[in-house]
Amino acid sequence: MQRRDFAAAVTAALATPAVLGAPATAADRSGDGLARHMRAALAPELDDRAAARALVPHLHDVGFDWHPETAPLRKLDFLVAYGFGNRPPAGGGDPSKVRPEPGPVNEELADAVARVRRHRDVPVYAQWEIARFLESKHHMRNVTSIEPVIAPDGTITYLSTDGVAAQVAELRAKLPGGIGTAGVVGFRDHVKRCVQTTRDRGMAAYAPRGFEMPGTYDVESGQPWTRRRDLYLVHDMASQWAVLREKLVKQAYPNG
Repeated sequence: MQRRDFAAAVTAALATPAVLGAPATAADRSGDGLARHMRAALAPELDDRAAARALVPHLHDVGFDWHPETAPLRKLDFLVAYGFGNRPPAGGGDPSKVRPEPGPVNEELADAVARVRRHRDVPVYAQWEIARFLESKHHMRNVTSIEPVIAPDGTITYLSTDGVAAQVAELRAKLPGGIGTAGVVGFRDHVKRCVQTTRDRGMAAYAPRGFEMPGTYDVESGQPWTRRRDLYLVHDMASQWAVLREKLVKQAYPNG
């Protein structure tokens, strides 16, 4: 089977029950059916059944599962809100030394945090783009803004998703009661990776159950990969693969 036939083979296999008039099975609905079809298509392509079995769970997780694990609000001890995109500085200037505008998506993320906080009054750690709206629009207290790193010459280094998680982990580790469990707020296509990244930094983390995350892209975002969904999904998958690669290499060869 040639590479160009892989997606077609999977699609055709998944479509078979509908074509025949048979309802999808529980396994198909749960994703087990998709994984089975993926193994069937990939094994001959690689000419290696063992490699296909090893790869398919990762392909399924990164490419076909975009929903984070959730938990009820009563189990969450604090909230972490991750920013998404921004707008270029309103007054122009050197973007390496002038902060961008938070933008409408981060305002929507702040609104999502406010909705959660109405039901569970816990501390909030928010990337600065979101924290600005929590303070100015929602007048929210008990908010810790996760700020970018500013060098002595004024150069701004913006934190990655992992950078934000690292800052929060460091702050929570100093508390006498321990880190606790994080409720993660993030953009719809970003929130799964936000949860994973928060966990990778040693915190128990879940998305708040029953709360919808913002999902409208800003075509004027200063970060091109956050302007369109098709572009962002590739970006997010690339980030997931990079983290997974490091984990698998360390797992296979812990001593280098």
